[in-house]
Amino acid sequence: MNPVVQWVTLLYMLLAGSVMGLAYDSYRVISVKLHFSKGLNAALDLLYWMAAALFVFRMLYAGNQGQLRFYAFLGLFLGVWIYFLIFSVTVRRFVVMLIQSVQYVCSLVWRLIVIVIGLPLLWLWNLFVGILRLLGRMFLSVLKILRWLTKPLWVLPARWISAWLLWLKARSWVVKGSKWLTKIWRR
Repeated sequence: MNPVVQWVTLLYMLLAGSVMGLAYDSYRVISVKLHFSKGLNAALDLLYWMAAALFVFRMLYAGNQGQLRFYAFLGLFLGVWIYFLIFSVTVRRFVVMLIQSVQYVCSLVWRLIVIVIGLPLLWLWNLFVGILRLLGRMFLSVLKILRWLTKPLWVLPARWISAWLLWLKARSWVVKGSKWLTKIWRR
């Protein structure tokens, strides 16, 4: 294998190590910010390492047809080390800022949905409730007017019936009969 292929493979491995560090930092910040459960975190760790292994072997295959040499491991280690030495803090801050930006945009979209859809629905609901209340008050007013108009029809017979009931109650045989019925009823 000629030196050019070795240098290209070393550069590919440096790049692969840096990309692995970038992906790991991004994943770590997202898992902390979004409070993933332990089980989900373990599954995502496994997924990360599988994706990283596939990516590294793909880069290794692109560099020197998949031949695994010492300089490939050296390039991978140096790529991860340089990434964590130089870019890690900046990337973590950027990912935090990106998460906050996405959360802000989502809250703006939610507010927009509430304003565009929720408020008109609330107004329609309030209009419907107001119309029902108005119809209920109108109905009660009509009933009061009808009661006032029909008062002679039901007040006079009620007075006649109540007078007849008082006369009937004054009779001794009714009083005796009602006492006898209550006594039987209580047994």
